[in-house]
Amino acid sequence: MKRIFALLLAIMMIFSLVACVEEVESDNDGKTNTGDVASKSKNKITFTELVAVDNDECSIKITGIDPDDMWGYSLNVQLENKSADKKYMFSVESAYINGVGCDPFFASEVDAGKKAKEDISFSDKTFKENIGDYTDIELTFRVYDSDDWSADAVALETVHVYPYGKENAETFVRNAKKSDKVLVDNDKATVILLGFEDDEIWGYTANLFIVNKSDKYAMFTVEDVSVNGYMVDPLFASDIDSGKCAFDTMSWSDEDFEESGITEVEEIEFTLRAYDNENWLADDIVNEKITINP
Repeated sequence: MKRIFALLLAIMMIFSLVACVEEVESDNDGKTNTGDVASKSKNKITFTELVAVDNDECSIKITGIDPDDMWGYSLNVQLENKSADKKYMFSVESAYINGVGCDPFFASEVDAGKKAKEDISFSDKTFKENIGDYTDIELTFRVYDSDDWSADAVALETVHVYPYGKENAETFVRNAKKSDKVLVDNDKATVILLGFEDDEIWGYTANLFIVNKSDKYAMFTVEDVSVNGYMVDPLFASDIDSGKCAFDTMSWSDEDFEESGITEVEEIEFTLRAYDNENWLADDIVNEKITINP
């Protein structure tokens, strides 16, 4: 029995060594943050605890970073509700990694006078494939009364987390590809169609890359959408801060296509709009009629 155990242990050590060698080789093949393929960092994370919010009502501390969490790249946070009688919701109103918008997995209710330890996780596959090292994580925290959404937020703060130090922060720049289809490109915005895919969950999906060049917090939407001449509304809305960008998707459900008898997409038409998300009466930032033949 001891010999069998020793043999199994030796085999496990060999597999572990092979895995380590493969990981090192993968690291050496990495590319910079300006490309389209993510690289594993050769740098060591130097982050120390950061107080993001601290007022009479609440506090938020970012206590650590776990790049290999099962839910994706994660920030460890400690939350405190300092109120005597109100339950607060702690949320992230907006987030950007190296200047690219994302939707982290995070929302936590904390009872009056209590604390909680949570994680803010980034699991979007787009970031793993495109962004590279997370050198600048920008988060806008919003804390509000869980039982009164109309009340003013008790905290609304934006902070930057620099895992490798502020001096090593990078801004993502996407390299153009021959397969790109530019839908809009002016001094206010750029919208690029990267391609289509059949998503198992969301259905027929257009992959987009959007840049907000305006000085407004912009909402990008589509109106009057038709596919093969049938009016079929997709799932799409993308809000992006001034000077930032985002990978996003526009999707049509399989059920909607089936109801309209669409088996193969031949033509998509829509009006692409971008407007000031804080002033709906202002002139549109973008208003373009788009026709796509996949």
